[in-house]
Amino acid sequence: MSIRNQPDFWAGVLFVGAGLAFGLGALRYPIGQASRMGAGYFPALLGLCLILLGAALAWQACRSRAQRASIRRPDWRVAGIVLGAVCLFAVALPTLGVLSSVFILVFVSSMAGHDFDWRVAVLVGLGMMAFVWLVFIQGLGLVFPAGWLG
Repeated sequence: MSIRNQPDFWAGVLFVGAGLAFGLGALRYPIGQASRMGAGYFPALLGLCLILLGAALAWQACRSRAQRASIRRPDWRVAGIVLGAVCLFAVALPTLGVLSSVFILVFVSSMAGHDFDWRVAVLVGLGMMAFVWLVFIQGLGLVFPAGWLG
């Protein structure tokens, strides 16, 4: 067996690993039945779906008809910017509040793109702020640190 499409194969392995983690985590809770679901039912079902999807993806990557593709060297700059943006979000959340922190997260993460345009990043950041406010604060009634936007 040879791996013809390395990105698909390793994505499949990652899916199988995540599915196993969900499935094993679900064993801590009662599973129940389809008509009377327990707390572990959905994670177990999600784990099973991820395992099946990952196995199918990895199998397809090994078939003779699979398109040849290899894994490129990771772009550590991009990974560092995205990880840094998430860390900055976590640090800013208690002080600045959820809306400002979401804007910062989106704006800083946008810098990871090779075609970064600050005007687009500002518009997307404002759109995400509106989305978070509408869905999570107004729609679901979740309580987040308000920060200086109150």
